[in-house]
Amino acid sequence: MIGLPAALFWAYGIGSTFALAAARQLQFLERRAADRTGLPRLLAPRLISRAANPYLCLTLLYAAVLLAPTGLFLMWQNPSWSTMHIADGHRGVWAGLPLLYAGGVVTATLLGFLLAQALCLVGAGYWAYLNCVAGHFLLFGTLVHGWDGQGYRRFLSTDGAALRAWSEDSVINCVLRFLTSGTFLTLLVLGAAVIGTLLLTEIGWLAEGWLLPGGAQDLKVPRFLAVAIAGAGLYGLPLLGALLASTLVRFLGYPVGLAVFAAIAGGLLLPRRSPVRWLYGLVGLPKGHWRATADLLPENRATAARS
Repeated sequence: MIGLPAALFWAYGIGSTFALAAARQLQFLERRAADRTGLPRLLAPRLISRAANPYLCLTLLYAAVLLAPTGLFLMWQNPSWSTMHIADGHRGVWAGLPLLYAGGVVTATLLGFLLAQALCLVGAGYWAYLNCVAGHFLLFGTLVHGWDGQGYRRFLSTDGAALRAWSEDSVINCVLRFLTSGTFLTLLVLGAAVIGTLLLTEIGWLAEGWLLPGGAQDLKVPRFLAVAIAGAGLYGLPLLGALLASTLVRFLGYPVGLAVFAAIAGGLLLPRRSPVRWLYGLVGLPKGHWRATADLLPENRATAARS
């Protein structure tokens, strides 16, 4: 339900975030599957169908039923806005573009989920989080800066004429023109369904993971605060990063600006004692390999207590 150039980045970020939100459940599913097959534990996960994963199925259902159809509706209603004003109308949209859009959104969601799931299962939960941050950073970077530095203008313009008016009218008038347009009204209606379902699912899966045996053992703050921290880390941080990167590029140029931004981002995200890692540790997401959940299963804890 956003412009085509940013849709794939958003879909990838959504798939990654869904997998991260269900990280506890995915680890327990992997452990249960390995225990029930009777196969060697190194072999069993490879022989279990990923299609049987309910969280993956629900993620793809979300992408196919909500994310892709709303984007196609906006493309039909306002092709200029949906293509970031590359096309002026329906005649400017290649007939195969809606097909590639729908398939691309679902595929990007799938890839994001599978990569984040793989990272969570091997105990690299923080890298799964960075995978989510990367997807949302590219989304916001496209909307804020774009390929020509006018990303925010393209996003806040309903058509080519409105985009050209930015150089002739005040910023406030251009923004108000967009906020009073039918395109913005459509975005509000569709966004209530798409983003509302997105947030409810992510929060619900995160809270569900805390209810599993040992699922809240790493949770260091009240749950409502953990949800707020998770939301700020998944959406607020990439948005601030996109704004910072755009500002640096405008003042320093692409090579120097991106190099400075990479140094700042690396200093905030990668060190073991970075503030972002510390905040991540408060939320109570898994830190270990899926095999470590064996000690958290009720039957295994009972066996250990008897021995």
